[in-house]
Amino acid sequence: MKIYSTQAYNKDFCEMDKPNSFRRAICCLLFIEFIARNHAAVVNIKTKGAKGDGKTDDSPAIMAAWKEACAATAPSSVLIPAGTYLANPPLDLKGPCKAAIEIKATGATLKAPPDTTVFKNDYWISIVGVDKLTMTGGTYDGQGQQTWKSVKCHDSKATCQIPVNIRLTKVTNSVVNGVTSANSKYFHMNVLHCNNTRLDHVTIDAPGNSVNTDGIHIGRLTGLNITNSVIKTGDDCISFGDGSKNVHIEKVTCGPGHGISVGSLGKYPNEESVQGIFVKNCTITNTTNGVRIKSWPSSPPNTATDIHFEDIIMNKVATPILIDQEYCPWNACKKGAPSKVKLANVTFRRIKGTSTTKVAIRLICSSGFPCDTVELADINLTYSGGAATAECAHIKPKIVGAVVPPACPAGAKHLHDDDVNHRLAKQI
Repeated sequence: MKIYSTQAYNKDFCEMDKPNSFRRAICCLLFIEFIARNHAAVVNIKTKGAKGDGKTDDSPAIMAAWKEACAATAPSSVLIPAGTYLANPPLDLKGPCKAAIEIKATGATLKAPPDTTVFKNDYWISIVGVDKLTMTGGTYDGQGQQTWKSVKCHDSKATCQIPVNIRLTKVTNSVVNGVTSANSKYFHMNVLHCNNTRLDHVTIDAPGNSVNTDGIHIGRLTGLNITNSVIKTGDDCISFGDGSKNVHIEKVTCGPGHGISVGSLGKYPNEESVQGIFVKNCTITNTTNGVRIKSWPSSPPNTATDIHFEDIIMNKVATPILIDQEYCPWNACKKGAPSKVKLANVTFRRIKGTSTTKVAIRLICSSGFPCDTVELADINLTYSGGAATAECAHIKPKIVGAVVPPACPAGAKHLHDDDVNHRLAKQI
């Protein structure tokens, strides 16, 4: 018996009974449909009406191209050719898609409108519920300069809604490569519930005075790698929210900004635990913190465990190593009650460089739930104004190798609770 592939069957069927033109027509249509169904589609947004003049709203064209590509049964892509595109909010790209999908934007710049009043949601671009997404290239410019100047948008009450540049939610088994987020009004990238995903050669570009512009904020996911990336912004370069698990950060340069931070944790009820954070081979320059873990006082119970910072270079960084379990910006918390976020199995290894503050190591743990199993190994941090120092509270770390400045318990100043509250009140 001859066994046919689908393609061979259609071809042979077309050859049978040649006088029957109707049968030939039907079989050829089936063959064409088979080829179309199994051939990757490239949907150019220009075919959907995009102008690329930087003035016309091209969001409808982008969403139309996405809708077509997302419906394809073979791997497909949305092509955003080189050029400048105005994209009014919201730019909603929703799944699930029927096959793998790519957004190709190499050489393209998408611009958000500068005015926050046109935003009806707390994001500019949202990609939701997509498996096997690839984002390749492109600059996404939030044009947030006038937003950063607004006092009402960045006080403790946050009296206006500020949009995230790019929000990825439930985007799984995916890759973001060569993408740039510039001048976001608020967080640049918000990555939530995105299991088994990789961000590589990502660029975050905003000045140090861009308020509340976390570079990449992560939360409630398992399995994320961020590699070979450059982050310049006005807040945390990378921040880990609750529920972050098995996250690996490597070969990232950070600065200006507020450093790389786990937290803040404990501000809200029902937060998920944090476990398995690995930050290594990174360089941090001209930031207001280096690597830190922060939690709010009076927090609900939670845990943050298995957190590791290794092989980090600090260049002119304020407080290069910091645990702050009395984190309370704008005095927006109930002081006096300790944080109930339990920190355990934390390591700081092979961290070297220069501190712009005399206190280069500050480990302020919870008085109610002291830090457990914290290790400092092979630390060398210097201060140009004299000998660097360390401050500690509610912690007895394990010291391995040479640690400069000498950390607790030997050589460090141990603070009483009143000292802790006074010093941390000066920080944000």
